[in-house]
Amino acid sequence: MARSYPRRLPLAGLLAVVLLVAGCTIPMFRPDDEKERAGSAAGPSGTGTAKWKSCPEVPRKLVGRGAPNMRYDCATISVPADWNAAGGAGTDKLEISLLRIRSAKQQDRIGSLLINPGGPGGSGVDSAVYLSFGASFGGLPDEVTRRFDIIGFDPRGVARSSPVKCVSDADLDRSFGFEPDPASQAEFDELVALNRRIGDTCGARYGERLRLYSTEQAAHDMDAIRAAVGDEKLSYLGYSYGTLLGATYAQLFPRNVRALVLDGAVDPEQDIVAGSESQAKGFERAFTNFTNWCRDTPGRCPIAPDARGAVTDALEKARVSPVRGEGGREATAGWVFYAVISSLYTEAGWQKLAAAIDSLADGDPKEVFALADSYAERSEDGSYTNLFDANLSVNCADEEDRVGVDRIRSLQSQWREKYPLFGAPLAVGMLSCEFWPGQRDPYPTGPATGAPPIVVVGTTGDPATPYEQTPKLAEMLDVGVVLTWQGEGHTAYPQTRCITNAVDDYLIDLKPPSAGTTCPAR
Repeated sequence: MARSYPRRLPLAGLLAVVLLVAGCTIPMFRPDDEKERAGSAAGPSGTGTAKWKSCPEVPRKLVGRGAPNMRYDCATISVPADWNAAGGAGTDKLEISLLRIRSAKQQDRIGSLLINPGGPGGSGVDSAVYLSFGASFGGLPDEVTRRFDIIGFDPRGVARSSPVKCVSDADLDRSFGFEPDPASQAEFDELVALNRRIGDTCGARYGERLRLYSTEQAAHDMDAIRAAVGDEKLSYLGYSYGTLLGATYAQLFPRNVRALVLDGAVDPEQDIVAGSESQAKGFERAFTNFTNWCRDTPGRCPIAPDARGAVTDALEKARVSPVRGEGGREATAGWVFYAVISSLYTEAGWQKLAAAIDSLADGDPKEVFALADSYAERSEDGSYTNLFDANLSVNCADEEDRVGVDRIRSLQSQWREKYPLFGAPLAVGMLSCEFWPGQRDPYPTGPATGAPPIVVVGTTGDPATPYEQTPKLAEMLDVGVVLTWQGEGHTAYPQTRCITNAVDDYLIDLKPPSAGTTCPAR
């Protein structure tokens, strides 16, 4: 039950993320305590050994119970706020939260497998919990949990790890509900003002510290985690933005790599404009696949045969007369748009999208709000997690260059013609970093010289990290081995037996797949 996040997507001008969530309800069972396995890896400056404490309340709070035969332990390590200041030896520290999951059936232990779900802003602690429920629920295979401790971590600024929080719930509501394609100059200027206010607010709260939430800083934290859990070398599973984080680690610490699986690859060498247009193309392609599915399976799609027409009509009606839900909340074009976005991250979401658009046409917006709110991590009371605060902080710290408001306005018009549903929103999404304060700290791009083979996984129907980025990341690293899934949705492992076997063989036995390995959709 994995959550995966793309690196960049517009939140009406904010950079947003999407989560994949599959429901699961299973009984809780906690195995007996096991003896700690001591490690001897040397730690980076300013870090120490993780001191674990049982924390079954973490999975209980997330899903109501822990997975059978799994023990959950938590620890916190301190890392330098700035690894580049005197080698990270300064006194200013950040706290990084870890969760270790160990199977009662563990045998022939290899070490730890570090997890990152992407975002940036996604909680690795939460994702590790979901992944612990096993292959029957979309989690990690037993073969992996028998050989590794599963380590989830919240990266700096995220969730439990010295979280950054500077965007108000009211501004998040305005952003999500805002017109996704502000055509008039007045609407566009209003969006510019909203992004400027958010940047000013975050700058006033954090100042020059905002640059410290960069991907390169987080990659240094990963090496501190490696040492703190006692591993000589790192085994890592990174999804979406997590592939960028993993690639950065491989460049900084190539000789500390044991095995890296980078699933839903981000091309680090593309700039913000190229990345945004790539996503516009990817989402347009995924939406076309959805509409073709509707046409071919009308019994499962209540908006068949013209699903594109139904969605376009829903957006136009929402612009003129949005449907009101409970408490007077309006299903504006923004909320409808993000319901669409949310549903394209997995093929399983297509039927939910069709049902939501059909219900909206009947005057019921509940399903639209449910899809959009799951995307936004918005609670029923209107509160948000710090997912988007962290997402902005990391993405904007990473981006060295600004695009320019005038160019963004021009691209909005150009991309609307090329990608009718997603082009304009992806263009205006670049406004967010235009007004982000502070210095930038771009990540490195280049080969991981000295690292072993790294498996780079791509899905041909991926909307958020389009497949074209997969070979580019592998080529940049110089040691990348491409594994292709001919499926739909965002990320591939562990979706099918073919993908699962290839990744497991690599993680456990260090046998990368043969060059050109391609797995069918089913």
